[in-house]
Amino acid sequence: MAPVRHVTDEERRARIARRHGIAPGERYADPVAATEAMTVLHATEPASVYLSLLARVDGLTVEDVDRAMYDDRTLVKQLAMRRTVFVFPRDLLPAAWGSASARVAAQLRPRLAKEVEQHGIADDGAAWVDRACAAVLALLADGSERGAKEIREALPELDGRLQLATGKKYAANVSVAPRILTQLGVEGLIARGRNGGHWRISRPQWTSMQAWLAPDGQGVEEPWKADEGWAELVRRWLRTFGPGTAADIQWWLGGTAGIVKQALATLGAEQVSLDGGGTGWVLPDDLDEVTYEGPWAALVPVLDPTVMGWKERAFYLGPHAPHLFDSNGNAGTTAWWAGRIVGCWVQDDAGVVAVRYVDRVPKAAEKALRVEAERLTAWLDGVRVSTVYPSAAMRA
Repeated sequence: MAPVRHVTDEERRARIARRHGIAPGERYADPVAATEAMTVLHATEPASVYLSLLARVDGLTVEDVDRAMYDDRTLVKQLAMRRTVFVFPRDLLPAAWGSASARVAAQLRPRLAKEVEQHGIADDGAAWVDRACAAVLALLADGSERGAKEIREALPELDGRLQLATGKKYAANVSVAPRILTQLGVEGLIARGRNGGHWRISRPQWTSMQAWLAPDGQGVEEPWKADEGWAELVRRWLRTFGPGTAADIQWWLGGTAGIVKQALATLGAEQVSLDGGGTGWVLPDDLDEVTYEGPWAALVPVLDPTVMGWKERAFYLGPHAPHLFDSNGNAGTTAWWAGRIVGCWVQDDAGVVAVRYVDRVPKAAEKALRVEAERLTAWLDGVRVSTVYPSAAMRA
């Protein structure tokens, strides 16, 4: 298949400006619109959800995000691609349940059963996992929301501990109970409900997915067929991140080359050539050139979906990956100018945000990024956000 046209790096950066909402003039009206525009938001660190939305929604408050996630439930946390927790628009959940989440669930369940046997919790690990899962579902069948500690204390079926990374400096002896909650969560049977702590701390109150999404007793939508679910995830990724390479899509999905190939064929995706000689893919109705006039500045948090959207990042990251990503490929905070990452941001002891540069920028960029730093400082109002994924530039 011959590429239908060429998409330059400049145009790819213009597409970020137009579609991702981090250019100040392109922000979205509310948390749901911003999340839909990005397909999903990374939620490994709970603070990133709020700060990714702040970068894309003017006038955002913590209450706005909480309302969407915990009252309206138009945004829902779900473990899916690459064994990562994301915030999904509610309508995308069934596609993920039948594809990315199902793939992760199928990988995790036998692994957990094997660990149960290896650590002497039970001779038949699979049967033990089945009993433990059934006990949790029975406990939460009344629609209650309970923290992990409360669930563990209420259910002797969850007794047992795992010794992880023996001999390593990060070795730990942990309860097996959270693994059961994770398994039920990735299977779409229980949900991460309201947060039991501050917005920057993960302390989910677990509840049944039925009670969370359909408290009136109506049924929750069934998971889609796997091929349909994969195709829908790829369709939304292309709308947000296209053009991207097949390798980009496969990495983001946590899927296989075959899954990507089938999804692209189902969607009738078109090939385009990219700067550097690569081949990218776009949706068949997304072939028009996209432009954006003028530079723009943005500050986004750890694991922001824009930064983590592609595997091949040279067109916006340049040579700065060693400074801005940790050794496992997790992005720290980033500062953007004209569609490129030029640094990171940090806070001092008083919570004031400052930009640290890894690239030379013009005075106009420093001024614009200072405005964004002041906006972020004012919004945080003294709250300091920590991370387990600091980049080298953040630690410097």
